[in-house]
Parts: sequence; structure tokens; C-alpha cells
Amino acid sequence: MDISNISSMYSDIYSSAAGQSTSKLENQLAGDYSKATDEELMEACKQFEAYFVEQMYKGMLKTIPKSEDSSGSTSTMLDYYKDKMVQEVAADTSQTGDLGLAQMLYEQMKRNYDM
Repeated sequence: MDISNISSMYSDIYSSAAGQSTSKLENQLAGDYSKATDEELMEACKQFEAYFVEQMYKGMLKTIPKSEDSSGSTSTMLDYYKDKMVQEVAADTSQTGDLGLAQMLYEQMKRNYDM
């Protein structure tokens, strides 16, 4: 198998995974939460916080200068695994509740929906 084919394959997988996680979050957040349980509402808030933190981490990673000596396929694979790592770190950050963004969003939604 040619290196350029592998690079293209990882690029396609990367794009597909990014699109799926975004659409999953949009679908969950677009629902009617007036009938949601406290656990469902809090889970949606944690997912939003994780997505927000993930975007923040990705923005910070963009400020790091890239090495000129890496090939296209290596760079694509590194980007894929970096993004997976960032997603996991963001999810862990959200689960610990250290930021408190999910809790504030949860309380605001409870007030707005009179739950």
C-alpha cells in the first residue's frame, strides 16, 4: 500500500470522526430538555463543556509552531492522534468538574425550563 493512500485514508477517517462527534453533540443539545431527567441534562452539559474545552485546547495547539521535517502522511497521523488525545483530555476535564462550566449551564437550564 502506498504511503499517500494511507495518508488519505487517515485524513478521511479523521474528517469523518470530527463530523460525527460534532453532529452527535448538536443532535443531543437540539432536543427538548423540558422533559429530561437531571442525569440526562447534566450529561448533555458535561458533553458541551468537553466540546468547549476540546476547541480551546485545539486553539492552543495551533499556536505551537510545526516542524518542517515531517512528511504529509506522518503529519496527518500525528494530527489524528493528537485530536484523539485532546478529546480524551477534554472529556476527563469535564468529568472531574474542575471548571464548573457544566454545573453552571445545568443550573441555568434548570431555571429556564422551570425544572
